[in-house]
Amino acid sequence: MVEQVFGSIETEFRAKRAAGRKLLVPYLTGGLSADWVDSVRAAAAAGADAIEIGIPFSDPVMDGPVIQAASLRALERGATPTSILQEVAAADVGIPLVVMTYYNIAFRAGHERFAKELQQAGIGGVILPDLQMDEAGPWMEVAEIYGIENVLFAAPTTPDDRMVEICRRSRGWVYGIATMGVTGERATLASTANVVASRLKAVTDRPILVGIGVSNAAQAREVSAVADGVIVGASVVRRLLEGEGPEGVARYIGELRAGLDEPR
Repeated sequence: MVEQVFGSIETEFRAKRAAGRKLLVPYLTGGLSADWVDSVRAAAAAGADAIEIGIPFSDPVMDGPVIQAASLRALERGATPTSILQEVAAADVGIPLVVMTYYNIAFRAGHERFAKELQQAGIGGVILPDLQMDEAGPWMEVAEIYGIENVLFAAPTTPDDRMVEICRRSRGWVYGIATMGVTGERATLASTANVVASRLKAVTDRPILVGIGVSNAAQAREVSAVADGVIVGASVVRRLLEGEGPEGVARYIGELRAGLDEPR
């Protein structure tokens, strides 16, 4: 049997999972404020296992009102893909960093240049929500050369056969979408969150993290009873928009971490 080789993010996540830890990945909008990199450091210090850094795009298709507002503010401040990567390169947080953006950014830069810039900035993975798996081959081939792990999405509506293929081709982890729609906080966890996590766990051993609508510690704990961890975005970004800064991020990530770590 040929031994499977995993990238650095997936290797780290598998080891943490084996040790009994539930994984926590917050999302922060790059370039949102002058101290945004301090918020990245604060999230890492408070117990995040990786951090998604959003590169703002002027025509998002998956972002809800909170992240749209944050992206607009960052763009108005003059944030660019290059400036965000240059700033985060010095973050030195000791956990994996993953970029989330739209395919136009990679396409305009060129696959090789974009992958090289991610690598040079210390980015280990990328999420491109509008790049369909069937069309992602050319980009994924280049990304693999530069050691960039591509995280793919699986939705509640994804057919079983396609879900298997998504899990096979995803790297780092598989991103289970808790509910259909755009990002944003929800008062209650969607009933489909645990369903999609269960379906994914049945067809793959890759780490399964669930996001989109996971909005507080109770919801994170609920879905992580099935999933290997959670991704939390809008509720983090809202705190930054409201001026809570790195200290507010640290408090909130600490709450999420405590909820995930509480004995079951």
